[in-house]
This record gives sequence, C-alpha cells and structure tokens, in this order.
Amino acid sequence: MGAETESQEKHAQESPKPTLTQEQFLSWKRQKDAAVSARKAEVSRKRAEDIAAGTVQMNGRELFLHEPGVFDNSRY
Repeated sequence: MGAETESQEKHAQESPKPTLTQEQFLSWKRQKDAAVSARKAEVSRKRAEDIAAGTVQMNGRELFLHEPGVFDNSRY
C-alpha cells in the first residue's frame, strides 16, 4: 500500500495540472464563439451568393423563402 502512495505522489509531482481561471476560460469561450459565428456568417453569405448566381441548387427552405409562389396550392 505504501508503494501505491509513493507512485501516486511521484506521478502528481511529474505532471502538475495547469490552473485555468474562470476569467481565462470565459475569454477563450468568447473568442471561440466569435470565431464560430464569423465562420457561419461567411458560409451563409457564400451560400446566398451561390444561390443568386445559380451555381448551387436551393433546398426546400431556401426555395420557399426565395419563391413562395411555387408552394401555392390554391391553383389546383
């Protein structure tokens, strides 16, 4: 049992855990969220440009928002 304790203590001394404050974590989280939202905005903008240029096919939601008359069933 003494050998286990020595082994655990030695391991704890070899690799000290880095301390991360809440302030540091929140700063990192804000930067990460900003990067993700910027990436999503860029993808959305690029998709809108591609749809306007006709280089990609629209999905159902985009078609409904862009041309709602296509889904008008009152004509039938």
